[in-house]
Amino acid sequence: MKVFIIAAMSVDGFIGLTSDHAADWTSKEDKQLFVRLTKEAGVMVMGSHTFQTLGRGLPGRKTIVYSRSLSLEGIDGDVEISSLEPAALIAKLEADGFDSVAICGGAQIYGMFLRAKVVTDLYLPFETLMFASGI
Repeated sequence: MKVFIIAAMSVDGFIGLTSDHAADWTSKEDKQLFVRLTKEAGVMVMGSHTFQTLGRGLPGRKTIVYSRSLSLEGIDGDVEISSLEPAALIAKLEADGFDSVAICGGAQIYGMFLRAKVVTDLYLPFETLMFASGI
């Protein structure tokens, strides 16, 4: 199973200004890479803050959101909530027929999957912006 992190970063190493900072600061090329890689994977995993910046499941992909309080009522798209440990979630997705999964943030989710040692690949496009502080 290919488990990859995709995270646009500022040149000074930040993925956003705040936990609810939308990804509207990234380039057209970064957005195209994100769409291509996540559609190829077929499934994305993210935290609730990252999901809330999207507000819906994205077309052509299953979205799995780690959350203790998010309600899916009124949410469009193929979205599920999970609290499984990373290795258990990867095993479930593999059993469901997926051979790749995109870990899409935020920082806590990236850390959780890295600590679980299930990440096989990193996609870290750098944007020519400096935040000076952030996440």
